[in-house]
Amino acid sequence: MEPVMLRTARLELSVPEAADADAVLAACQDPEIPRYTSVPSPFARADADQLIAKAHAGWASGEHLVWAIRDAGALVGIVGLYRVDGRGSGELGYWLAAPARGRGLLTEAARTVLDWGFAPSGAGLHRIEWHAVVGNDASARVAQALGFRFEGVRRDALIGEAGRVDGWAAALLQADDRTPQVWPSPHG
Repeated sequence: MEPVMLRTARLELSVPEAADADAVLAACQDPEIPRYTSVPSPFARADADQLIAKAHAGWASGEHLVWAIRDAGALVGIVGLYRVDGRGSGELGYWLAAPARGRGLLTEAARTVLDWGFAPSGAGLHRIEWHAVVGNDASARVAQALGFRFEGVRRDALIGEAGRVDGWAAALLQADDRTPQVWPSPHG
C-alpha cells in the first residue's frame, strides 16, 4: 500500500522520513514515551532510524500504517493503525512529544486517522482497538475523547520496559457515534 498523507486544520500527517530522525530521537528521550509505549529505553539514533524504516515497511505490507504528526512542518509525534489484519480490524497507537502536549494535537491527529481508517476509500476497517498500560491517563483521555468504549483490564497483557504489565482495552466500531465517553472505572 502506498503511504497516504492526511491533513487537519492545523496538522499534516505523513510517513516519517529519514530527515525526521533527530526529532524522533529528541522526543523519545522523554521517559514517559518508553514507559507507556514499545519504544526502547534508552532510545538511540539507531532506534529512530529503525522506527522510520519500520514505518515504510509497514505501509508496504499494509499491516502497520504510521504517520508523523507535523505541526508547522515539524514532527511532534507519531500516530498509526497497527496490526491491520485484512479482516477489518486494527489498533490505534500514538505518542506525542512533551512540548506539543496539552493543545489537542493528538486528539485531532488520531480523529483524522480514525476517519480514514473507517472510510471505505481508506482502510475500510470495522473495528479499531486501543490498548494502554494501566495508569496511562493521558492516553486514556484521548481515547475517551475519540469515543472508544472501555472493554476492561487485560492482566499482564502488555510488555514494556518493566516486563509484563496490566493493560486497558477499549474499542471503536465503524458504526459507533464517536461521542466522547466516560469510562466506568478505568483504573481497574
